[in-house]
Amino acid sequence: MERHSGNRQVIHVRRIAQTLILTLLATAPQALAAQQPVSTLIRNASVIDGRGTPARAVSVRITGDRITGVGDLTATASDRVIDARGLTLAPGFIDTHSHHDRGLFEDRNALAMLSQGVTTIVIGQDGGGSGLAALFSRMDAQPVAVNVASYAGHGPLRRAAMGDDFRRAATAEEVEQMASALREEMAAGALGLSTGLEYDPGIYSTPEEVLALARVAADAGGRYISHIRSEDRYFWNALDELIAIGRTHDMPVQVSHLKLGMIDLWGQADSVIRVLDRARASGVDVTADVYPYTYWQSNLGVFYPERNFADSVETAFVLEHLSPADGIIINRFAAQPEYVGKTIARIAEERGESAVNTMLHILARPDGPDVGIVARGMDENDVARLMQWEWTNVCSDGTSTGLHPRGFGSFPRVLGPWVRDDRLFPLEEAVRKVSSLAAQNVGIPQRGVIETGYFADLVLFDPALIADRATFDDPQAVATGVSAVWVNGQVVYENGAATGASSGRAIRR
Repeated sequence: MERHSGNRQVIHVRRIAQTLILTLLATAPQALAAQQPVSTLIRNASVIDGRGTPARAVSVRITGDRITGVGDLTATASDRVIDARGLTLAPGFIDTHSHHDRGLFEDRNALAMLSQGVTTIVIGQDGGGSGLAALFSRMDAQPVAVNVASYAGHGPLRRAAMGDDFRRAATAEEVEQMASALREEMAAGALGLSTGLEYDPGIYSTPEEVLALARVAADAGGRYISHIRSEDRYFWNALDELIAIGRTHDMPVQVSHLKLGMIDLWGQADSVIRVLDRARASGVDVTADVYPYTYWQSNLGVFYPERNFADSVETAFVLEHLSPADGIIINRFAAQPEYVGKTIARIAEERGESAVNTMLHILARPDGPDVGIVARGMDENDVARLMQWEWTNVCSDGTSTGLHPRGFGSFPRVLGPWVRDDRLFPLEEAVRKVSSLAAQNVGIPQRGVIETGYFADLVLFDPALIADRATFDDPQAVATGVSAVWVNGQVVYENGAATGASSGRAIRR
């Protein structure tokens, strides 16, 4: 009896022990998770909040996708602590005119953007954005490493309404068809209307057509951004057209990649700023973005506003007044890939003819006007002066491929050499131009500032080392100086490489 009773006691103890073990095993993951950091505390950084105010020695806490503290913060057991001594912490940079969406879903790591500190790109530029409901749904289902916002483009609206018969003024019925489609894009979350009035089919639109469509965007609470009708011959009239849209509809208007793209206009940056300042003083919310290069990238046909591609006199004018033959580089030419990377001057030399005849030869091909080029058309002093204007933010107008280095170099070029060497503005002002001002100029809320409650899009960089490395010989060279990048609270870039995290979001108006 005693031995049997003892056995019952042993069995009972074993059952209790087994129960305890099973309970511990069952609760171990939760217990371990409770011990894992649930927030990130970045301390000892020089924090530039994005508003242009002086840097501060404060800590920043991230919890989830938001900034949850800025100031003299004490680390807790739930913090992952990052000692950023010697580095600068800034809001994630916002590229207000980007073409980096090309191939973005195939390369979701977005290295060209993250390596510069860019956390948000704004696409649909030059009148090209369309199908935003589908785009944003895809972003929701298949996120990438950066945030994406978009304008609705005038070009697709016009082609849908007019088909191939777009080389004329639109009828009232066609304009209404465009307006109806634009209302759908605005309802899907477009920031506003974008136009590319040097390109087909937008170049054939009347100012009245553009004004009518801008009204649709304004009524929806949107804005207007434009590759204006001319960046060279008719620049002043084109600038007036954009300002008139802002004044008529009382809506924000932005000049895309503001430039003086004609040799005859060089040295007139201060005159441009005076026009813009007068407009702002009269109540027009006009702003601009600029990329820090003297070369632009487009197609060969953009030189010809009258589309007179066989005109030798016009071609001679282009080479004398807009861009010299040794400053026009072929970037894309499917029919003659051997020309890619060569200037018009070199091709002309190889062909044993004048540069004018070489241009006419290329333009005579069926795809000649669409041949991709990179062309020197601006003066360095003008680019710098336009960038210094109070209401100019930085953009790239870039892609992740091609010959132009702006796709990999625009932002570190401004934050590095333009601040350190050229002293165009203090670092705090440079950061304002890539963050809060950029967000303000395109209407993106709760990003672009380091402040409690804002989304945790952040970049940690070394102000002594940040610099662009991309050149025309090596246009995809990755910038230096960016240590880490967060998008919506997740680390997407560190130690010179993308982490593979895809925490970017579709940003709807």
